[in-house]
Amino acid sequence: MDVDVRFGPFTCIAGANGVGKSNLFDAIAFLGDLAEHTLEDAAKRVRDDGSHTGDIGAIFHRVGDDQEKIMSFKAEMIIPRTGVDDLGQTAEATSTFLEYSLELRYRADHEPRSSGAIEILREDLASISHDDPQKQLGFPGEQSWLHTAIIGERRVPYFYVSTMVEDDARIIKVRRDGRSRGKSVERQAATLPRTVISRISAADSPTATLVKREMQAWRRLQLEPSALRRPDLLTEPTTLGSDGSHLPATLFNLAQKRYLQDTNGGGTKVYGFVAARLSQLIDDVRRVDVEKDDTRELLTLRVGGRDGTMHRARALSDGTLRFLALAVLELDPEFNGLLCLEEPENGIHPARIPAILRLLQDVATDATEPIGPDNPLRQVIVNTHSPAVVAQVPEDSLLSAETVRVQRDKKLFDKVTFSSLANTWRTRIPGTNVLSKGDLIAYLSSVVLKADEDWIETTSEHPSRRVIDNQDIQLALFGARK
Repeated sequence: MDVDVRFGPFTCIAGANGVGKSNLFDAIAFLGDLAEHTLEDAAKRVRDDGSHTGDIGAIFHRVGDDQEKIMSFKAEMIIPRTGVDDLGQTAEATSTFLEYSLELRYRADHEPRSSGAIEILREDLASISHDDPQKQLGFPGEQSWLHTAIIGERRVPYFYVSTMVEDDARIIKVRRDGRSRGKSVERQAATLPRTVISRISAADSPTATLVKREMQAWRRLQLEPSALRRPDLLTEPTTLGSDGSHLPATLFNLAQKRYLQDTNGGGTKVYGFVAARLSQLIDDVRRVDVEKDDTRELLTLRVGGRDGTMHRARALSDGTLRFLALAVLELDPEFNGLLCLEEPENGIHPARIPAILRLLQDVATDATEPIGPDNPLRQVIVNTHSPAVVAQVPEDSLLSAETVRVQRDKKLFDKVTFSSLANTWRTRIPGTNVLSKGDLIAYLSSVVLKADEDWIETTSEHPSRRVIDNQDIQLALFGARK
């Protein structure tokens, strides 16, 4: 509760198990689900184990027998400038830098078979006024990126969705994009089974429609080896599932699309790119493709080595399949928005951790280049408890998560806090907690560090130097070993 977290294009959240890293991912996923599902269904999807019997009140903070009844969110986001709504209508945003606010209340129900209800107290969507978007965002970005990502500069916020009280009733209004004419759409907040954003269309508000699309694109990847190994029918979806399902169909579709766009080996280029990526993880990789079996109507992922032998997905390691899935996501032009991934190091040999971290950073938008087909609006957040990962991420991407004991209303409870390294962009934001080098060194000292150039090569002139490249860190870790 009372947590304020700022993200850049790529963010790594590090901390021990149980401190609240996954809770942050739960909150992001919940907001994303609210853009598509009812309030009740979105609440039940939080940590859903498939039983669909969740207590919706369990997502509200509890201390002992006392339960909070109010939950509020505020999310700043940059959205794509264009898109389509559920009816296929084209939407073009008048502003792409926006703030979405939502306040919910839990109403307990004493009926034995009821888990209560959730109602909307407030829902607002407004453009973010700014004179200097770079200062407002916090993280560094070139002007070419800022000018293509942030459209529709406004000195005064424009409310596309707003909540007001009229005759003791809470009314949520949807205003048309910057038009002086046209009646706003009004909804009674107390009776809404879902957010207003979730039912918006381009006819109501193109900008709010694209906010809905953005939130629907917030994904929490939980790659399952069994799903990654599974072949696909020719009729399967061609979008990678959150569990890694439909990997063969997604890659095959990308290769086919590129082939149709470029008959000069377009499909081969897609497979070649993925193979080159995978070779960063496994030296022996020479080829990646998807085998099409017209008789059985199956698509099967295959990987080949230098001896020419093609191995099907069921013979590949968990780490190889996870890496492949991320490489395919990087290529997929349909993938935009926010990607959350827990413990990217799972199934990866420690020596190959830099390769998967480079891949994840390449999946995210490059804030030094203009937004376009080759540089879509994407954001990547990973969490980890691995010191080996922390050592290899860029300094300005690291957030440390830990719990602190706080008191409110004479009750003590644990709260998660986030800290960043000194002299990084987050520390220029007022109120930011700073992680001490002593705490960082204590965390990293549990890694068996090899004193070779892969670990200790200093790149202090590079704006995104790794944590391990910090000379004070190197002196504390390697100097003590001499």
